[in-house]
Amino acid sequence: MRDIKLVEVRSEIAAGTRGASMGVDALKIASLDKKSDFFTQFDPINVPDANNYLWKGNNFPHAKYIDGVYQVLKNVYSTIESLRMEKKFPIVLAGDHSTAAGTIMGIKAADPEKRLGVIWIDAHADLHTPYTTPSGNMHGMPLAMVSQVDNLDCKINDPSEETVAIWKKIKTIGGDFPKIIPGDIVFISVRDTEAPEDHLIKNHGIKNFNTQEVRRRGIDQIAEEALGVLKDCDQIYISFDVDSLDSSISVGTGTPVPDGLTVQEAIELNVKLIQDKRVCCWEIVEVNPTLDSENAMAENAFEVLEATVKSLVDNF
Repeated sequence: MRDIKLVEVRSEIAAGTRGASMGVDALKIASLDKKSDFFTQFDPINVPDANNYLWKGNNFPHAKYIDGVYQVLKNVYSTIESLRMEKKFPIVLAGDHSTAAGTIMGIKAADPEKRLGVIWIDAHADLHTPYTTPSGNMHGMPLAMVSQVDNLDCKINDPSEETVAIWKKIKTIGGDFPKIIPGDIVFISVRDTEAPEDHLIKNHGIKNFNTQEVRRRGIDQIAEEALGVLKDCDQIYISFDVDSLDSSISVGTGTPVPDGLTVQEAIELNVKLIQDKRVCCWEIVEVNPTLDSENAMAENAFEVLEATVKSLVDNF
């Protein structure tokens, strides 16, 4: 039996649009509308955010609010580390995707000798650094943080000394070593990348199953192959960004992209993947109800959340 712990992270400082901090509560409202008792089954942990930094103004154009992001990542890291030390299975409901770095750092800190693989279901690769980012939004950087990648080969920015100093502190949360090997990342439905990210994907041989491939070959085969790519990993972490869904569905998220998954495909995919015994944490991120007048994004996202957790409960 998996001992599930719900973890709520209402951080939005690393996103480009405001409102992702309300995503967790939008999921709860969606559960009421669907007359589900999901949230009565768990006693959630609320991780302190640093959204108050938004009022202070941004002093770091190439890594916006990096001082606040550092604080949140430390909070997420310590929460997830403690839960994993107690052999709990964290189900993380988060705002912006930067906090995934803290989750990965915490998983690794609890079991430093275990090799950790990542399945990243997302429209974006999130491999940027302060040196390569076109926007400065740090929700595009979590996988670079945990891989300790700077990607100076593709440098287009000259971040300030203070930015570089805090970036180094972020990369060393939980120890000064890469928490994952970039080759132990599997992308599903990633379709909106920039040249610096493409450079890393190619150089590290990171596998990306695009939406057309998922559709052509079927969920079962893609899930099996994704898990097969990570055959040498002892643990697997799955992060599901709602913008992996097609832009016709994912209006209530900051960066919707066409050619994404359907809700049913996302449900089947996550349900299948989470049945692998090595999976130790699952996460859903980037619901932003301020961009969505009907709360439809949260309702769709809640369907994925409920079905995935049910699969976890039923199979263990």
